[in-house]
Amino acid sequence: MTEKTERKSSGFGGAVDWRLAARTGALLAPPGPKVTRDVAEQVVAELASASVLAELPVREVSGLLDDRPVPEALIVDRPGWIAAATDSMSVLTRTESTEGRGLVGKPAGVQVGTMLAFLSSAILGQYDPFNGEDGTLLLVAPNILGVERALGVDPSDFRLWVCLHEVTHRVQFSSAPWLSGYMRDNVDLLGEMGEEPMSELLARLLGEVRNRRNGGDPNTQGVIGLLRAAQAPPQREALDRLLMLGTLLEGHADHVMDAVGPAVVPTVADIRAAFDRRRKRPTNPIQRLLRALLGVDVKVAQYVRGKKFVDAVVDRVGVTEFNAIWTNPETLPLLDEIDEPEKWIRRVLG
Repeated sequence: MTEKTERKSSGFGGAVDWRLAARTGALLAPPGPKVTRDVAEQVVAELASASVLAELPVREVSGLLDDRPVPEALIVDRPGWIAAATDSMSVLTRTESTEGRGLVGKPAGVQVGTMLAFLSSAILGQYDPFNGEDGTLLLVAPNILGVERALGVDPSDFRLWVCLHEVTHRVQFSSAPWLSGYMRDNVDLLGEMGEEPMSELLARLLGEVRNRRNGGDPNTQGVIGLLRAAQAPPQREALDRLLMLGTLLEGHADHVMDAVGPAVVPTVADIRAAFDRRRKRPTNPIQRLLRALLGVDVKVAQYVRGKKFVDAVVDRVGVTEFNAIWTNPETLPLLDEIDEPEKWIRRVLG
């Protein structure tokens, strides 16, 4: 990829020792479920097969077709996911590793590694559009195995169900190649903090506090709301665009994985019900704090809001008309449209 050889400076500026981040994350990541070698090999083989089997039904249901090749999925453990995530983050933020340059970037490396160690037990799969000629589809085998056991669902059905979601992400990006550049441009803009008086920052934070006292905007609650309040308008708008894109991508993937139906995943209704119950299950106070700080709860909300949006639009206009959403950045849903699909329909479809 040209990004690795012609990487421009990032607005995020501060260098990160990405290799230290990967080592730290691997060291701190909790162990996965204990299995025999035979079981581990069987899980890996079935996930690899399911990632290929998922491609055709995803394309048929989504209506997103292209002639791009179907790359093999990369089946990883938790340290493997952490290593892939640090590589992807370095490409996306255009920050280079500081390994071998003394203490520069080491604190940030430890912080990132610690964050990824926590997340490594929660990620079932991920499509990375920034590495590999056709992107990289990652499936975290121990996490998928652990969740299917906890839910008590059919293992083969659950593994295919997970692959349907992640393969949908791969199809989204292969069918709309501009998406990866759009993400990168907004991440760059988000990192351009700029110079401004502290008084302006404090004024924005105080305004956010007053807004919350008056009820506030449901899109700006929690840590994300404070992050938005601390940013100048251009960065806030970039964050909003990234949040809306994430909400669309996750919601669309959830829509597709359920729309494929029992013909492909016979126990899909049972899996969805058990999985939704798991999402709502209370966690201890420390976990809730970490989830909030790392944005995990925001991501869960993205699935719910995004799926409601996609379900509503597809029910109203059909899949073909819905797919106008992938045309260019101007056809993506706006902040005030994600919860009011009719607004998007009127603006984009007329």
